[in-house]
Amino acid sequence: MSQSSFISISNFQEICQSPVLFPDNINLGHAKQGLLGDCWFLCACTVLLKNKHLLNKVFPPDQPQWGDSRYRGVFQFCFWQQGHWTEVTIDDRLPCINSTLCFSRCHSPTAFWVALLEKAYAKLHGSYERLWAGQVSEALVDLTGGLAERWSLGEGGSEERPEQRPEQRPEQDSDQVRRRRLDLNLLYHVKDDCVLSCSTHSSSGGASELGQYHALTVMEWLDVKMVSGSEVRLLRIRNPWGRCCWGGAWIGSGAGWSSVDPVCASDLQARVAEGEFWLDEAEFMSQFDDVTVGYPISEEGHLKSIYTGSLLKHSHQLPGRWVKGHSAGGSRNSSSYGTNPKFWLKVSDRGEVLVSLLQQRKRKNTEKYAQTPFEDSKNTKHQHYRATALHMWKVEKKRFNLSRMLNKPPCASTHCHAYEREVVLHGQLEPGYYLLIPSTYQPGAEARFLVRVFSSSSISLSALKSPAPSLPLTIDGEWETSYFRGSWSEGTTAGGGRNFLSHWQNPCFPFTVSDDSAVTPGVNVRITLHQSRPDTDLHPIGFHIYKVPEGVSAQSIPRDEDPVASCVPHCYTQDVSLACSLPSGAYTILPSTYEPNCSASFTLSLARRIHRKVVKSQERLGRAIQEVSHISVMQS
Repeated sequence: MSQSSFISISNFQEICQSPVLFPDNINLGHAKQGLLGDCWFLCACTVLLKNKHLLNKVFPPDQPQWGDSRYRGVFQFCFWQQGHWTEVTIDDRLPCINSTLCFSRCHSPTAFWVALLEKAYAKLHGSYERLWAGQVSEALVDLTGGLAERWSLGEGGSEERPEQRPEQRPEQDSDQVRRRRLDLNLLYHVKDDCVLSCSTHSSSGGASELGQYHALTVMEWLDVKMVSGSEVRLLRIRNPWGRCCWGGAWIGSGAGWSSVDPVCASDLQARVAEGEFWLDEAEFMSQFDDVTVGYPISEEGHLKSIYTGSLLKHSHQLPGRWVKGHSAGGSRNSSSYGTNPKFWLKVSDRGEVLVSLLQQRKRKNTEKYAQTPFEDSKNTKHQHYRATALHMWKVEKKRFNLSRMLNKPPCASTHCHAYEREVVLHGQLEPGYYLLIPSTYQPGAEARFLVRVFSSSSISLSALKSPAPSLPLTIDGEWETSYFRGSWSEGTTAGGGRNFLSHWQNPCFPFTVSDDSAVTPGVNVRITLHQSRPDTDLHPIGFHIYKVPEGVSAQSIPRDEDPVASCVPHCYTQDVSLACSLPSGAYTILPSTYEPNCSASFTLSLARRIHRKVVKSQERLGRAIQEVSHISVMQS
């Protein structure tokens, strides 16, 4: 690469003299992929051009643009993350090579909404590089707050098999047997509303240029009457590369058009924009491997079922987590399955119900993501997600024998554990109570998750209360546990996170780590923060641990001091926990909500490891007290 070809950051004046966000011709507003392998994200962006109300949610309207006196060189975007819309602000400087955008852009050289949206999404993920490899379904959910499912086009995914014993169904094969086979007729009632994206995992006969692991968008599909009187189903496909990559019977003046009325053929061929092509259903089913279906969302924000076309006007969501040694019970093959988190679903009237289990991406390290193909599950999905499933039982009343019920087959389930960010359960449910149990395949696998329910009839969702995890675990030796109660009060002690100057107004809880426990290898401190609020009205909570310098009080710690340990990011859950190893000394814990002035009461548990010598001296003291007590009783 020459010196002049290095990537640089350019402002809009260097790229274009008269930039706009959207072109007058909407066909020129579609995304064209650059050097970044994010075809999965660009395919999902199509939903925003089809739905103005969704575009306004992601890209709030009336923002000042170039030429506006209010313009300050920044744009705001919103993405749906774990149940809430998250705002991302970016400046208007974009990566270029020789003053030309090197990543994604619009087909119109003067329109920049795609490049700006891609930059905001990269900021949300941490870098442009982290957009290399992904799933269309995930991007669709992030852009809409709705649901998306992936269906198979190949023969291998035509059946949904119930769970087998571990020796019969290895975990790594679970997502290959899970997906149902697509029948386009099932989607006919929502074909103009839903978003379809198809993907190929290997080079196919018609896809002469595609190679492996590429996603494309289905722009439309329709049944066309042929000269013979029969019908053929045609699909118009858009390649985010922005060029045609097909060699089938319906390309240009291909042989397929001779079988269609010339007027109809001319009309359909005129619809093809740059990077688009037609193919028939037989080619589509044989040349692509799977399809992603995004659920339509009405202007009122209601999900529309892709199975029936019905509006699902009722929805609820609750967060949860799997905690090792407490609520990470594993699959139904495990004896600890019953310890998994449990949720009550009450259905008032017979209706269609969708239940989804959305897990939070694992981010245990900050290593760079490998540049792997977006469909390479062994290198991407298995790295970031647990294999999860969702099972549901109908119960006659809220009081029941759990072990007896779990021996019965569930009334509905996602069947196999799948390495997906989100799995979806669908069914027509009768009125009554249902027990939902989300699980990971492996016992002890920890993760946070969100349960979402969408229904055509009135429903309620609540979490079953289970005992708080005992800290410490008995296998970790001898521990001493202290409990503290506190509260965040608006205007006084609700200081918010470290991003706010009021952070140090939060309650402080000093503690010390002794020399004996500090030299013990491994974890010597465990902290859990529990907020006292209903599941439907949780604050995002977390905490920081600060070292208190010698001779300084906890209230006098320098305000620019960095914490020695943190339980962040702040999460919408009842409990957050952290286990760490701290050297001897004085410390203080600052629990907080993410934003200031969020009132709530909380409980903080602090467990510290007790050194063996201290334990033995306590045991000797205990025996001495018992002996004195015994002597005094005898003398009396």
